Amino acid sequence: MFDRPRKTFARFLASTRPEASSGPRQRPHNLFEAAAVYVSARAEDDQERIDEAAGWVSPEALSFGVSELACRAVVALARERDESPRTVARALLGLPSA
Repeated sequence: MFDRPRKTFARFLASTRPEASSGPRQRPHNLFEAAAVYVSARAEDDQERIDEAAGWVSPEALSFGVSELACRAVVALARERDESPRTVARALLGLPSA
């Protein structure tokens, strides 16, 4: 009774999987990985890695990832310094205290 739906579902699952290749498969880069490489390459002034990371995801996704990385970095520094995120962000940008 359940044999036919099970076989149909198994064929459907097999059709959605990518074909097996003979070489090692590289997983796609996610936007947070791209943002981390991009920001670290910018800090090291490594144009080749900057260009590589910028090609992994769309410009919009990279922008979002860099923004999220900046937020997390400011929060981590604020906790480490026992200061407010606003104070840390302004200090990092060289702005006077508010």
